[in-house]
Amino acid sequence: MKKFSIKSWALDDRPREKLMQKGKTILSDAELVAILIGSGNRDESAVALSKRILGSVDNDLNALAKLSVEELMKFKGIGEAKAISIVTALEFGKRRQFEDKKTVSKIDSSRDVSLIMHPLIADLQHEEFWVLFLNNSNKVLAKSQLSKGGLTTTLVDVRLLFKRAIELSSVGVIVCHNHPSGKLQPSNSDIELTQKIKEAGKTLDIKLLDHLIITEKAYFSFADEGIL
Repeated sequence: MKKFSIKSWALDDRPREKLMQKGKTILSDAELVAILIGSGNRDESAVALSKRILGSVDNDLNALAKLSVEELMKFKGIGEAKAISIVTALEFGKRRQFEDKKTVSKIDSSRDVSLIMHPLIADLQHEEFWVLFLNNSNKVLAKSQLSKGGLTTTLVDVRLLFKRAIELSSVGVIVCHNHPSGKLQPSNSDIELTQKIKEAGKTLDIKLLDHLIITEKAYFSFADEGIL
């Protein structure tokens, strides 16, 4: 039996032509993925295969973006090239979101920090610890990944944090890390590290302005919660 190629479908069922005639917003997620992969397998069309792939992640595009090339290739009809196309398209979407957020250059609230950092670390499967370095007008001088860890923890060298702050003549810092588990509440080690950074900053006259814990759906701000 022949593969279900998009070219063999009735005109009204072809997502590429549908996009050209009616616009991109009218297409379903499955139709967009079908355009990426081009064809299905011997048993199902590209759209049917795309629906099955999306169904495996409860139609959650964020969850789809976490699938590796190897995981996508487990679906019949998805070879390396098609898997790479899906991964690449979703990465472009993530980077576009990041471009939209890069315009935030001055921090006025914890939400501003979240807008900058969410695209970078919210959907990672491991913890990363980042620092925003600010001047006396709360403008972001630089942002830097300080450490990268495992599923539940990452080691942070406070000396490196303040070394970079001094190099930038920063007067304030905001630290952030993600919780892959999705839990927003800070752990005891999160609280201890926050206090350690705060105390070290006092000696150098560099203020710790906030510490954010970021997950896919929300964030926790030490400053907002009054525990900084």
